[in-house]
Amino acid sequence: MPQPDEDGTGAFVRALVTPTDPPPAAIGLRQRRRFDIYRNNVAHGMIEALGASFPAVERLVGPEFFAALARAFLAEEPPRSPILFQYGAGFGAFIDSFPPAETVPYLGDIARLEWARVQAHHAEDAEPAPITALSTVPPDALAGTRLHLHPSATLLHSRYPAYAIWAASMGAADAETVDLKRAEATLTHRPALDVETRHIAPASAAFLSALAAGAPLGDAATAATETDEAFDLGAELTGVFAIGAIAGISPPPD
Repeated sequence: MPQPDEDGTGAFVRALVTPTDPPPAAIGLRQRRRFDIYRNNVAHGMIEALGASFPAVERLVGPEFFAALARAFLAEEPPRSPILFQYGAGFGAFIDSFPPAETVPYLGDIARLEWARVQAHHAEDAEPAPITALSTVPPDALAGTRLHLHPSATLLHSRYPAYAIWAASMGAADAETVDLKRAEATLTHRPALDVETRHIAPASAAFLSALAAGAPLGDAATAATETDEAFDLGAELTGVFAIGAIAGISPPPD
């Protein structure tokens, strides 16, 4: 946040984006009502920006609850950048700690999934690698080869069916089929123009998480097999390359 300076600009900006702060004394008593109106308009704009980034969250709780949730978030975590799409990184964690949202325990993970979609939309472009790139690696070097996920890729591990809930709230699936007792993992990325979010199996989630952490292919396969003994590395590789989730490979040094 801007720091107070000699002309009071920092104090003005801080009060403008922090509804709980009093209006800065420098503006005078006569101007405080105008300042409050202006601040309310700014807050309204920020709430609309959050609604654009988290449409499923808003649909799940309704516009009135979402507005109250967004105002509380704005008071707790005012924006630190003039770029609106960068605002909302901590929304999921805030929802987890927001007492009125306790009756919707999966809501924080829905916010994290939607934030992953925002980040994917604005992520660095990269050409997905073809699976034929693996053919250049000697067979005895495959286990030590590292696969690099697309820069837009984000994995989410949820105790709840986050993908199913998100898809149902956005009209892409039937809400009646959602099993709230089932944990789900999702992969969000943007291999081309459109952001894609998909539900992935636990073994696939373990495999991709290991790759994201920098593990070589052999170790990532071991992590997946420990999750599910039926894990098929060949089928997994075919799948992740086919959806454009891999941006490059690094064979081990000679």
